[in-house]
Parts: sequence; structure tokens; C-alpha cells
Amino acid sequence: MDNSGKEKEAIQLMADADKKVKTSGSFLGGMFGGPHKVEEACEMYCRAANMFKMAKNWNAAGNAFCQAARIHMQLQNKHDSATSFIDAGNAFKKADPSEAIKCLNAAVDIYTDMGRFTIAAKHHITIAEIYESELVDIEKAIAHYEQAADYYKGEESNSSANKCLLKVGAYAAQLEQYAKAIEIYEQVGSSTMDNPLLKYSAKEYFFKASLCHFIVDELNAKLAVEKYEEMFPAFSDSRECKLLKKLLDAHEEQNCEAFTEAVSLNEFDSISRLDQWQTTMLLRIKKTIQGDEGDLK
Repeated sequence: MDNSGKEKEAIQLMADADKKVKTSGSFLGGMFGGPHKVEEACEMYCRAANMFKMAKNWNAAGNAFCQAARIHMQLQNKHDSATSFIDAGNAFKKADPSEAIKCLNAAVDIYTDMGRFTIAAKHHITIAEIYESELVDIEKAIAHYEQAADYYKGEESNSSANKCLLKVGAYAAQLEQYAKAIEIYEQVGSSTMDNPLLKYSAKEYFFKASLCHFIVDELNAKLAVEKYEEMFPAFSDSRECKLLKKLLDAHEEQNCEAFTEAVSLNEFDSISRLDQWQTTMLLRIKKTIQGDEGDLK
């Protein structure tokens, strides 16, 4: 479907809206319905933005929504301003990720000012995801996941907070920030092990914490495994714990073959395969064995 006509109409609407905004600020405009003209201009910007969306001109749509957001803010319509900034961010996501982040941050500032921390957290996650997938800036993604987790905790949304923290933990370990990753996995593991619906996830988090300990120091890992068994007895019988003990024995003996065999013959392959993160951590541990050739095959 040809939407070029919509784009022309949108451009005209933008020009008309700009004119209304300018005349509303003049002396005569102020006397003859200044605020009303500004509200009309705001509606016109939103209509133009939606027409630009139909024409798939995402930058123009984003700019039009931004204009509407700024006017809403002038009129003290905070909620509408935040909504328009979100609409702008969603449009820019398809064309200009950096601009999308600016708009989403503007919305987050408004929501936090209004005390709407849960919705602010949700948009921090969106920003983190843009940094992850579009801009590949993991440090900034971590910062936004941490902020989202902080807001969720403040609102007692602990499950949502934990999801964000687990993203932080995974990235922290990848960046070799093992102490930070361990702290997060232990914290989330401790909070889930007493929950009847979530307790079986705790063994996975303690397993991941143990792998981080293992990369730093074998003795630390042994002590950590003992601590987790004491804290959460179900961990002792888990395939994760059994694998860790085999790996610890192989590492203590500096036996590369036994280490590789423990990984390749473990029960994970028959139930749920080791994921990319776990494989990366295991390779890092294996590299601390003398004579290692650098793979798990």
C-alpha cells in the first residue's frame, strides 16, 4: 500500500502545528486562545507522527512525538508527556537507537518524578535491551538493569528485580567481575530457595556462583559448594552439585582429560544442555589446568 500521500499530509500537519505554536506565543495569540492553540498543535503533532509511522518514516515520527511530548510538558500534562516520549522512543528504535534512548530516558525522568517506579523500571529494561542488542554497550546495559532492579525492589516486586539482577550477574561474570556475579547469584539463590514455586531454580544459581568461585580459586569453590549444601540441602543431590564435585576432583589432580570427560558425560546433556554462559565459564576454569588445549571436546 502506497502511503506517500500520508507522508505529505503529515509534513503539512507539522507545518500547521509549528505555526500554531508560534502564534500562541505572540501578544495577539495570547489574547485569543493561546493555550487552546497549543493543545491543538499538540494533537496535530501526534496525528502527524502516526501518519509518518504509516509511511514507515521512523525518524520523522519520532521527532513529531517529541514535539508533542515537549508541549505536554509545557502544559503540565506529565503523564501525556511521558507517553509521547515513549511513543517517540519506540519509533526511533527502528531507525536511531541513540535517539530512542534519549526519549526513553526523558520518559523515565518524568515517571520517577511522579513516583511511578514500576513503569520507570520497565523502561529502564527497554533501554538496557537497546544497549545489549543495538549499541552493544554491555556496561551501560548493566547500569540500566541494576537501576530497574533497584526500583522493582523498592516496590516489593522481588521476582522482577531478580530477573534484572540475573542479567547483571551473567554479564558481570562475562566481564570477569566475578565477585559481583557471585554476590548476585547468592542473593537470588537465597531469596528463591525458600519459595516453594521457585526453590528448584536455586540450585542453578548456586551452580553459577560456584563456577565463578572456581575460576578465581579452587579452594574457594570447594568451600562455596559446602556452604550451598548446608544452606540448601537439596543442592547436594542435584546434578549441578555432582558435576561440580567431579570437576573439583579433576582440577585438584590437574587432570585435563578427567575434567573434559566430566563435562561431556554429565547428566546435563540428557536433560538440559549446558548453555553458552556455562560453557564459557567451564572453558575458563579448564584453562587454569596445566597442559590444557582449550576446548571441552
